[in-house]
Amino acid sequence: MTKRTSAKYKLDRRMGENIWGRPKSPVNKREYGPGQHGQRRKGKMSDFGIQLRAKQKLKGYYGDVTEKQFKKSYFEASRMKGDTGQNLIGLLERRLDAVVYRAKFAPTIFSARQLVSHGHVYVNGVKCNIASRLVKPGDEVTLGKKAQEMALVMEAQSLAERDIPDYIAPDGAAKITYVRVPTLDEVPYPVKMEPNLVVEFYSR
Repeated sequence: MTKRTSAKYKLDRRMGENIWGRPKSPVNKREYGPGQHGQRRKGKMSDFGIQLRAKQKLKGYYGDVTEKQFKKSYFEASRMKGDTGQNLIGLLERRLDAVVYRAKFAPTIFSARQLVSHGHVYVNGVKCNIASRLVKPGDEVTLGKKAQEMALVMEAQSLAERDIPDYIAPDGAAKITYVRVPTLDEVPYPVKMEPNLVVEFYSR
């Protein structure tokens, strides 16, 4: 199981944004933060606070990746050629759980991770239960037969609020090919993500 199950919408309220674009998000009704002091007027945030918020939002969007894994992705992105922020987004979008979510095999990033860790996902015909595995362009990701009949998967495929992005090519209902690593503007985030602030946070 993932660490955040019932409390995932707390993240939405803490950020004050519907970060997954889900219709059930409490932010759609209440834009203030959780708790008895949630409605208090917020003071001006410091630069550090803005950077931290950007990091928490991006980290939370990918299913509350652990700090260790997220930091590892940042350092890997900083060693690559080109813009570190763009590289970071590229690495996060190559995670197997993110690819399963983008392919609409699962309704949420959390259930996508669960599908992978329970052994329902195959990469190039080989079962893979490591959610953080990086998929390469040209890799084929397939759902196992048992998973194809799950109510969860059927629900995901009927979701109207998100489409399969261009960098993922579907081949039927249970198979996709990862075409290329996307740039920031190609990734269908429901809210604005600022990887440049995440880079500033870690490089301070």
